Amino acid sequence: MTDIKAEMDVLPGMDPRAHLLHVDELHVEFRTRDGVAKAVNGVNMWLRPGETLAVLGESGSGKSVTAQAIMGILDTPPAHVTGGRVLYRGVDLLKLSEADRRKVRANRIAMIFQDALSALNPVFTVGFQLAEMFRMHRGMSRRDAKARAIELLDQVRIPGARDRIHDYPHQFSGGMRQRVMIAMALALDPEILIADEPTTALDVTVQAQIMKLLAELQQQRNMGLILITHDMGVVADVADRISVMYAGRVVEEAPVHDIYSRPAHPYTKALLESIPRLDRKGRQLNVIPGLPPPLTDLPSGCSFHPRCAYAREICSRDEPPAYQIAPQRIASCHFVREVLGV
Repeated sequence: MTDIKAEMDVLPGMDPRAHLLHVDELHVEFRTRDGVAKAVNGVNMWLRPGETLAVLGESGSGKSVTAQAIMGILDTPPAHVTGGRVLYRGVDLLKLSEADRRKVRANRIAMIFQDALSALNPVFTVGFQLAEMFRMHRGMSRRDAKARAIELLDQVRIPGARDRIHDYPHQFSGGMRQRVMIAMALALDPEILIADEPTTALDVTVQAQIMKLLAELQQQRNMGLILITHDMGVVADVADRISVMYAGRVVEEAPVHDIYSRPAHPYTKALLESIPRLDRKGRQLNVIPGLPPPLTDLPSGCSFHPRCAYAREICSRDEPPAYQIAPQRIASCHFVREVLGV
């Protein structure tokens, strides 16, 4: 195959200054009574301005913990960042003081959480919560902050925004609450937006509306967007690149069309094959056997080997490195050529 290097080498280090965000060998563990849960094990990922990176994987794969480590909002204890760097424009956020991290949050990097109802304060109106951000971070007067809050709600297409700023979170539908969360995340014009399962519990029509809105706002502002999800159908039309995570590691990263047309890791391939398809009507749906491993007792070698159809002895013994198989494409599998069929 012309797009596969004759000799696959371990992925070389990247220049962190070339990226808006560069997560470099990040390690996070949770120290609990039941043992040490290794939630993130050497994650590497990067993001450029205006780019959408989708992070995929089953629940417990480390997607949200990685995002929280980037934001600096992990609860310590029990969470501890034990290694690696999170570089924003070349500056390691993990080395900043808490006061400096607060300046980065919302102003430079913002996050939309899974459950908008839990993320919003139920005892304050949405208008107050939006306006408070401008008063605290921009020093605006109450009048100017209120006007800016109305403008933001208009931007995320909340009907009757001037009246609805007086409503409380419970008075909004799920889709409208998620729009409010998007407005809050974008209030201070961040360069990076992390959206953690932004369409969870929404119906398909509302999901499409939210994703379209995010894409439009991203294009207008030239933001970098990290979209965390377990739904491969959601990201097919919006992502530029995809990072697939399993047991706290990125097992494959590639441009979106490469992932969908020719997955290079057995886990990615199994995820794609488990998606219901119209051309397989009447056939039994493919499933990935077994369950993700407990983070307190990860298997030796490749963490996916107990569930992998390609697994051999080396897989249980040696952890595969990240092989570069094409420009901007890596996969951590001893048998990547076999998976690709080359």
